[in-house]
Amino acid sequence: MWGCKGSNQDRPRYPGATVRTPKSTVQTPKGTVQTHREAPSPADIKRWRQYLADERAEAAVYRELAQRRDGEEREILLSLAEAEGRHEAHWLRLLGEQAGMPRAASTRSRMLGFLARHFGSVFVLALAQRAESRSPYATDPAATRAMAADEQIHEEVVRGLATRGRNRLSGSFRAAVFGANDGLVSNLSLVMGMAATGVPTTVVLFSGVAGLLAGALSMGAGEYVSVRSQLELLKATRPTQVTLSAAPSLDIEHNELVLVYLARGMSHEAAEHRAAERMGVYSCDCDPSLSLHPEEDQAPDEHEAVGSAWGAALSSFCFFASGAIVPILPFIFGLGGFAALVTAGTLVGVALLGTGAVVGLLSGTSPLTRGLRQLAIGLGAAAATYGLGLLFGTVVG
Repeated sequence: MWGCKGSNQDRPRYPGATVRTPKSTVQTPKGTVQTHREAPSPADIKRWRQYLADERAEAAVYRELAQRRDGEEREILLSLAEAEGRHEAHWLRLLGEQAGMPRAASTRSRMLGFLARHFGSVFVLALAQRAESRSPYATDPAATRAMAADEQIHEEVVRGLATRGRNRLSGSFRAAVFGANDGLVSNLSLVMGMAATGVPTTVVLFSGVAGLLAGALSMGAGEYVSVRSQLELLKATRPTQVTLSAAPSLDIEHNELVLVYLARGMSHEAAEHRAAERMGVYSCDCDPSLSLHPEEDQAPDEHEAVGSAWGAALSSFCFFASGAIVPILPFIFGLGGFAALVTAGTLVGVALLGTGAVVGLLSGTSPLTRGLRQLAIGLGAAAATYGLGLLFGTVVG
């Protein structure tokens, strides 16, 4: 259940239990106290109907996501949808004839449904993780203990699925966020610092363009060198096939083939077994538990694991440039002076809030907190550079 809020009542057991509504006491003529259950209030019915709508929407989100997955992930998502269906049945039992016509789900649930239908990305799972953590069932007595526990478990299940997606895009996401954020902050700082010295607007603009090109080229070149170096390191550490060609000529009593496998991390027993296989003592892999797969099957393609050096360079160039162009947009469109600086700061602030929010969403934390952190860091750097520009301009003047 995602993020609805309601009033509290006593909680029943689940499944199949009836809600424990507030009890009132009545004094009978004989002086005995008798209790009876009150009918659910209009507010209760309204809240339960909202829960019902949201459960249906959440189940639909998980089914939409399952259509874009296969294997184990698909089964997990379908199981989550089935669990939401059990919660839906609980609210239908409580509402009975008062369920009425289906009502609209909450804005959050509708947004997740839209994203799941059109994108089906890790962003949806990250949002669903936060939504599951805000379930009101733990404090709403109309829900059961089992339902509240379900929602807690659902959060962990979705967290696990989201983590898989985060791991798959961690490298490219890091490059994108780092490049764009660096472009935003560094070029805004450059523009603010130059403007504070009192130079003409055209100088500020050309300084910003120069900063964009210099920074983007530097980022691209640095990423190329970084990835290329990593690929070369992987190539140097990948086992060669020399054991296949050299093994037949080795002295079976005195050879270093065992040392090769020991150096690769095998146990002494497994290394001796593999060496004997390579030298033809065994015609087959008689004890697979003591062996590794043939060397050619051990290492994955390093290009798949790390990516292309040119691809990394180009993406870093583009991400930095996309961020660095934002602070000079006001100058490109003819603004100057203080108005241009305020506009540039505003545009960069919005962009920093956006990148921070995306980081927060993917990390399962508060988008607002992460956005404000990015904003404080970026504008703080720009303000410091502006102050230094004022000081430098005063000294030079």
